[in-house]
Amino acid sequence: MTTVAYQGEPGSNSATATQILYPGSSELPCTSFDQALDAVTLGTADLAVIPVDNSAAGRVADVHHLLPESGLFVIAEYFLAIRFDLMGVPGASPAEVECVRSHVHALSQCRKVLREGGWRTLVTDDTAGAAREVAELGDPRHAALAPPAAALRYGLEVLRAGVEDDPDNTTRFVVLSREASVPPVTDEPMMTSLFFAVRNIPSALYKALGGFASSAVNLTKIESYQMGAGLNASCFYVEIEDHPDEPRVALALQELRFFSSEVRVLGVYPAHPHRLRERVG
Repeated sequence: MTTVAYQGEPGSNSATATQILYPGSSELPCTSFDQALDAVTLGTADLAVIPVDNSAAGRVADVHHLLPESGLFVIAEYFLAIRFDLMGVPGASPAEVECVRSHVHALSQCRKVLREGGWRTLVTDDTAGAAREVAELGDPRHAALAPPAAALRYGLEVLRAGVEDDPDNTTRFVVLSREASVPPVTDEPMMTSLFFAVRNIPSALYKALGGFASSAVNLTKIESYQMGAGLNASCFYVEIEDHPDEPRVALALQELRFFSSEVRVLGVYPAHPHRLRERVG
């Protein structure tokens, strides 16, 4: 049986994504993203499902920093529609609520209902954990913003359903594995994740990325960060459309390598249908 690690508790959005992607798998809830990645690296889990971007809140996990150091590979992506319910102990009403608990990203994605209620907020490690805490407290003055599955799991009552600000709220997850799984070049849309460190010379980034522009390769994501202390040249996590063996992508990567001190392909995987729908829309 496949064991899949994720950050959060049962009933969280990460748990839901895991169940959709790998039904019947053995779940390994973790307290942090680092712990989830370490579980795969050490062999405790076969895969990790990690949220990386949210359409409303932006970047979720520092995967651009964690992934290159972990030695893991991206083998898939998945877009999950996000829904949050305001939930409390059975018999509670919104009028009784004084404090709402949830993960910081969930709170930021439900600002309208929080503003309308005038409630105090309390940040928790994850959304499902907030629901568990409210159930343990048994106090109608405390409520949680959590996915619908959390209410069922912890015996809470939905006080208001679907309170996310954006009805199209979506989180993108990536699946991480110890082994790279590079599919062959086909007509199917593909994505490639890359890590590179530019040479410490003037205009290095401009020149390194120039090949993508001249080869008409679409860059969908770029994140920069420093490796260690000091004034070392910046490192970058990049996602591009298409397969690295496709001729125009191979040409762009050749130019990237010329102006970089290190280039690593961190994953080649099918583009999720949601990405294609967004492009058409």
